[in-house]
Amino acid sequence: MINSYLSALCKEIKHSYNNELLNTLYFGGGTPSLLSPEEFKNIIGLFNLSENAEVTGELNPENLDCEYLKKLKSAGINRLSIGCQTFDDNILKLIGRKHSGDKVKDVVKLAQDIGFDNISLDFIYGLPEQSVKMFENDLITAINLGVQHISLYGLKIEKGCYFYSHYPNNLPDDDTQAEMYLKAINTLCTNGFEHYEISNFSKKNYSSKHNLNYWNNENYYGFGVAAHGYIDNQRYSNPISLKDYINNPVVYKELKTLTIQEQLEEEIFLGFRKLQGINTELINKKFKIDFELKYKSVLDKYISTNHLEKTENGYKFTNTGILISNYILADFLED
Repeated sequence: MINSYLSALCKEIKHSYNNELLNTLYFGGGTPSLLSPEEFKNIIGLFNLSENAEVTGELNPENLDCEYLKKLKSAGINRLSIGCQTFDDNILKLIGRKHSGDKVKDVVKLAQDIGFDNISLDFIYGLPEQSVKMFENDLITAINLGVQHISLYGLKIEKGCYFYSHYPNNLPDDDTQAEMYLKAINTLCTNGFEHYEISNFSKKNYSSKHNLNYWNNENYYGFGVAAHGYIDNQRYSNPISLKDYINNPVVYKELKTLTIQEQLEEEIFLGFRKLQGINTELINKKFKIDFELKYKSVLDKYISTNHLEKTENGYKFTNTGILISNYILADFLED
C-alpha cells in the first residue's frame, strides 16, 4: 500500500508543481515517519528548493532511533517536529500514546548529537488529570532540553476521536485551560522564547518559515491524501479516502475560488494569529479599503474591553484577547 501511495503522490507532484523555487517543504499529517529515509530523499528530489530551504519532518518519537535520524538528515530533512504531547507517562497512557516521556528526551538528545539544530516539540494542554503545574513542568523540561521551537494546542474532542465516545470525567475546565495557556506564555517568554503566533513559540530566528507562509496568506501547495492547498486565491482539497486518492491523485475533491470579501476575511483571520497582528496599511492597499472605517465598531468594541490593542502598523490581540479570539474574529465576518 505504501508503494502505491508514493507512486500516486509522485504523480500528483509532477502534475501540479510548476518547479517554482521553494523556501520550505513540510512532511506532516498522519505518520510520515513510516517512510524510509530513502523515500524521503526521493520525494525531496522532486522539488526545486532554495539553498537555505527549511525542510521539516513531522515525526512520532516511538519510531525514531539513531540510525534513522542520521539517514533522515542525510536525505535532506533539517528540521524536526516531534509529537511529545506531554512528558507525563500516566497521561500519555490515558490518551493512547505509545511513547514515554523519557523516549522523547532520548530522541531530542540523539537528534542534537547527530547535528539537528532546529527541533520543535508539540504539546497539548487540557489533558485528562493534567494540572497547571504539570503543564508548566512539561514546558520547563522542554526548555531544559534546548529545543528551538514549541507548539501548544488546547485539547479538542471532535467526532470520530476516542474521547468523543469515551468522554473523560477528569478534564480541566475552561478556566483552568486558560490559566495553562497564560502560564505557558509567561514561562516560555521569560526563558528566551518569542511568542510569534497564537500556538507557537520559538527561539530567535527559529520561527517556522513554513507555517508563517500560511499566516501571511501566501500561496502554498498541498500534496497527498486529504491535503489542502491555496494557489492564486483558490483553495483546494484532495480526496480523504486513500483508495480514491491512489486511483486518481490529480483530481481535487473540492476547489473553491474565494470572493474578494472572503480573501479579505482570510487576511484578517490569519494575520491576527500572528502576535504582531495585522498591518492595516498593507490590507488597505491590497483590498482598496479603509480598514479602520470599515471595521470601526468592532475595533472600538474590543479596544475598550482590552482584547485588542493598536500597534505601530495596525492591530493585534492582547493576551486576554487571544483567549476569546474566535469570538472576536467572528465579528469581522460580513453578514
